[in-house]
Amino acid sequence: MIPGAFDYHLPTNVPDACRLLADLGDDARVVAGGHSLIPMMKLRMAVPEHLIDLRGIEALKGVTVDSGWITIGAMTTQADVIASSTLADACPILRETSLQIADPQIRNLGTLGGNVANGDPGNDMPAVMQALNAIYQIQGSAGAREINARDFYEAAFFTALGDDEILTAIRIPTPTSAHGYAYQKQKRKIGDYATAAAAVLLTWEDGACRAASIALTNVGETPLFAEAAGHALIGTTVDKLTIDAAVEAAEAITSPAEDGRGPAAFRTKVAGVMVGRAIAQAKSRAQGGSA
Repeated sequence: MIPGAFDYHLPTNVPDACRLLADLGDDARVVAGGHSLIPMMKLRMAVPEHLIDLRGIEALKGVTVDSGWITIGAMTTQADVIASSTLADACPILRETSLQIADPQIRNLGTLGGNVANGDPGNDMPAVMQALNAIYQIQGSAGAREINARDFYEAAFFTALGDDEILTAIRIPTPTSAHGYAYQKQKRKIGDYATAAAAVLLTWEDGACRAASIALTNVGETPLFAEAAGHALIGTTVDKLTIDAAVEAAEAITSPAEDGRGPAAFRTKVAGVMVGRAIAQAKSRAQGGSA
């Protein structure tokens, strides 16, 4: 099928885009890379009368690292994330995750903002942003505001983003040089959504884990911040018993759907395996290994 008829808008600044959203109301949709919205339009599952394309807004692109914060414009593509030496040095889990999203064709157009903003529980970056304790910068007709990634997701495809608001940038506290990281993802084939995936960051000092955060992809209606699982690692040497405890805590918060990726119990166990592998890899990297 092909999409229904629509009017196309290409604003060149954020205030104009927000104004269009406010004026056009429910008949308008924002498009970034288009990989979520356009397929729905082709199936007539979404029939917006107006498309507001953000690609013409240069202010929404780019990466900066300054004063302990990483700021990434919402229209920065996954390919841009992969190519950025600045991000590779400051926050390498972003590159590792981007390389596991879909395929090069999609990564060349798919944006970081689109991946985190549309509320798809199968998207990879939302869990990573929760693990990183990222902050989303949002602009609407009423002004600007910020919301933590851990508070942004409400249900599948429902977020804290208002109808006339646009996510403009993601701000991430720069991880310490003593941190380790991993994003482990199990999928049916290259380019697929995860059966289950896990993001882990931990800080290693004086022979022990001093801070840890864990988040899960596609095993609930939203990305899941596994607070108890991360807490289980803190103050320990992250031995097998500790990892097993963290895995158990992570599995306890999952509620995956039963679908073509497997029964719910299977997907929960896959999530646990991903958590265990990610913890071990993050620990190795924090200690100076390359695993």
